[in-house]
Amino acid sequence: MQTFTAHAGLTLPALGFGTYRLNGSEGVAAIGAAVDAGWTLLDSAVNYENEGAVGRAVRDSGRRDELIVTSKLPGRHHARDEAIACVEESLFRTGLDVLDLYLIHWPNPSVDKYVEAWGALIEARDRGLVKAIGVCNFEPEHLDRLQAETGELPQVNQIELHPYFPQAELLAYGAEHGIITEAWTPLGRGNDLLEHPVLTEVAAAHEATPAQVALAWSIALGALPLPKAASPQRQAENLAAADLTLTDDEVARISALGRPDGRTYDQDPTRYEEF
Repeated sequence: MQTFTAHAGLTLPALGFGTYRLNGSEGVAAIGAAVDAGWTLLDSAVNYENEGAVGRAVRDSGRRDELIVTSKLPGRHHARDEAIACVEESLFRTGLDVLDLYLIHWPNPSVDKYVEAWGALIEARDRGLVKAIGVCNFEPEHLDRLQAETGELPQVNQIELHPYFPQAELLAYGAEHGIITEAWTPLGRGNDLLEHPVLTEVAAAHEATPAQVALAWSIALGALPLPKAASPQRQAENLAAADLTLTDDEVARISALGRPDGRTYDQDPTRYEEF
């Protein structure tokens, strides 16, 4: 599978598995099935309340060394000491000795502690609690400030990105600075994205599904999509998107679907906050 590499050497596969709402024993089974299907990048968060399920599935798989386990720091724990303790608790919940990637979930700019939280993640990495660190939902102004005040940029920025919201500016910023852009909600959610005629037409031309086309489009732009699927069939279909190559014209047609108000839930990181 194609890979993306960040400025400090972190290398990730071109597709990752989202685990939001995969909880409890059913979540363990679904995540375990995804690992069996070939998914290696697993995306979780403290606020998903499923780090235990992810950790159990990873431990049961017998393939820990092949897997990249991600979690995220919630806004309520941006203070330095709380952030360090939160990372430690993530390790306890997963039952793993180290997490491969840890992200700040939202910048929460009115609270103005995201730089302090970033410093805590740098410390957690230097202590060996996590291997690599990054952020989610950070705009260029937030990223510039991290570099100015700590001298270090994230290796990952996970953002909302799909054909209705292509995020060209942030993608360009990431490419220029060696930041891997991950895409959450890459298939849309609660909208008609996968029924749009452009996606269905491109899908028909490739004998693919509209979901596979949306994921292949993201990869073609240089963004790593994180679709979630509970069923083994959908997991296999989504993973096969890595082998789908779109033409430049098809990528452009899909990108043209972008809308100024394309955010699924109007979660603008300059004002939306999550704790």
